[in-house]
Amino acid sequence: MTERTTTAPTGARRAGPPALDRRLVPPMVLGSVLNPINSTVIAVALVPIGAALGASPAQTAWLVSALYLATALGQPVVGRLIDLFGPRRLFLASTSLVGVAGVVGTLAPNLGTLIAARVVLGFGTCAGYPAAMALLRAESRRTGQESPAGVLTLLAVANQTVAVVGPLLGGLLTGLGGWRSTFALNIPLSLLAVTLGALRLPRPEAEPAKPDQAGHPDEADQAGRADQPDEAGQADGGPGPLRRIDLPGMALFAVLLLSLLLFLMHPHADRWYLPPLTLAAAAAFTRRERRTAQPFIDVRVLGGNTPLLLTYARALAAYVVAYAFLYGFAQWTEEGFGLTPLQAGLVQAPTFLVGIGVSVLAGRRGGVRTTLLVGAAGQIAACLLMLALGAHSPLWALVVLAVVFGIPQGANGLALQNSVFRQSDPARTGSSAGLLRTFAYLGSMVAAAATAAAYGPHAGTAGMHHLAWVMLAAAVLFLLLTAFDRTLRALPAAAG
Repeated sequence: MTERTTTAPTGARRAGPPALDRRLVPPMVLGSVLNPINSTVIAVALVPIGAALGASPAQTAWLVSALYLATALGQPVVGRLIDLFGPRRLFLASTSLVGVAGVVGTLAPNLGTLIAARVVLGFGTCAGYPAAMALLRAESRRTGQESPAGVLTLLAVANQTVAVVGPLLGGLLTGLGGWRSTFALNIPLSLLAVTLGALRLPRPEAEPAKPDQAGHPDEADQAGRADQPDEAGQADGGPGPLRRIDLPGMALFAVLLLSLLLFLMHPHADRWYLPPLTLAAAAAFTRRERRTAQPFIDVRVLGGNTPLLLTYARALAAYVVAYAFLYGFAQWTEEGFGLTPLQAGLVQAPTFLVGIGVSVLAGRRGGVRTTLLVGAAGQIAACLLMLALGAHSPLWALVVLAVVFGIPQGANGLALQNSVFRQSDPARTGSSAGLLRTFAYLGSMVAAAATAAAYGPHAGTAGMHHLAWVMLAAAVLFLLLTAFDRTLRALPAAAG
């Protein structure tokens, strides 16, 4: 992506390194929260939707799963397109889809149309986070800052804040305007995102691509100029833009991921064909990516980037714990402990509030390894507390658990995000950031399967303890992956 050059205001100029372009911050933050706000705002609207459209809970659950499936697939795909063509056009196109999905969902006559709207919404929200990371990479190069830590922290805090206000906002909208208002919300959000993106995101610039050490044009410099033709009519003096998109690789990746996610969502014997399909797609995908000149995911580079692979593995383990707590433990507080939905939501509120504070503190002072170790310790402590709880535990014990879970909630997301920013190939920042979100959603699916297996028809205390043991195993794995990863010591503490 071509970096944006900013001009100092008229008058005296300050000596020193250039500052990050603050005009980019609003569209980056808004784009990155479009997905999490749509993940949480619908939670309280599922029951009214089912009542209005005559759908069962199992059917309305597809409104959640459809968004996760589309996002898990779309994030790395859109991220790769951002790497190739720059963030501006992908950001504008995707956030426009958010508005389209809002209109379709608001007017939907049946559940099938609503599910289709959520799929479109999932793809529409895919560009925000990879675009933000790609913009930060460009600003890092322009300003000479190794990591724009302040904005990285702001992105993490914004996502934490959305997790707090999303269900509350959904309840307010549903109460005032019915469940359709949770879809209509996306119309003004889309208009605002498109407007900010059009006004503030840098346009591609026509300038020569800088050759790398091998004499080839730098892919990161090509990204913002994909539509600038050379004398031969081809972009960047090489293959045309469309020829640089690895459509077969993307298709194989889609088959691989969808078959895996569909099995994780409902791991039953009647879906025996999905794991073999996943393995076959994985083999074909790897073969394709190793042989093509412009791979969607460069498995040779990714395979040699052990630190980044370990970060993805940590993300998978961390989000198994996080999602199992957010949904599985909440289910027990209602069915096994006897709280109302409102009370259950209030009990979990400290998790997100503490998480915001931890993100801010870690963003200012903590190194990546230290922050990950703090998050690992918080996960293990919280899982042990879950094992000590029962139906007759005092209410304050649940609140204490929520506070403890806030520590990894704030620490892990920020540290994983910073790890990907520092460990990924600069030319593939967008797709690397997208893959981080994909592994997070894989963790959510594993958590959902573990929750279903632990509880069965009723979320009782015994099932909650079984779930806690699964969470504890994932938390210990997270700790081991962190403690024995020596490459984390080379990552500097936050600065800037």
